[in-house]
Amino acid sequence: MGLKFLIIVLIASIISVSLLVELRNTKDKKQAFTKDLEFTNTTFTEVNTEKMQGWTFGTYGERDRGVLKLDNVVFHTDNIESLVAKKGKYIKDVLFLDGDVVMQEKDGYTYKTQHANYHQNTEILNITAPFTAVRGNDVMAGKTLKYNTAKKEAFGTRVDAVLYTTEK
Repeated sequence: MGLKFLIIVLIASIISVSLLVELRNTKDKKQAFTKDLEFTNTTFTEVNTEKMQGWTFGTYGERDRGVLKLDNVVFHTDNIESLVAKKGKYIKDVLFLDGDVVMQEKDGYTYKTQHANYHQNTEILNITAPFTAVRGNDVMAGKTLKYNTAKKEAFGTRVDAVLYTTEK
């Protein structure tokens, strides 16, 4: 009787352990390293055969799978004195900006928002969050704005403005 009891307990133990333990013959999956580039305090200058197109500065950045991510971005072109943000991300020719985005035009408005994107080919800044724009005493505020920096044309939604004009 004691031997039968011992064999039953032993068989039950083997079955329970085999059900609880998962047997795998696979290796742990390791993520492949895909980062192409990593840098600190770097300026990228874009030029063509005729002149400098613009430059971008970042305090830290990395390029991973074709996407360039930047911290503390400063961007400059002929029409834009500065375009600054806490975070930036280049996907092809579009610069996506997040966190305290400020664009200072040359001899123009200063735009402030939290989210925007700038298309380098078309030179259009799309402000996708509530914004304010100030030039001297002129003040605008709105929900979104599409601004062509080359033509100096803006189209906004839900815009409130106080503009001072000269008398003629």
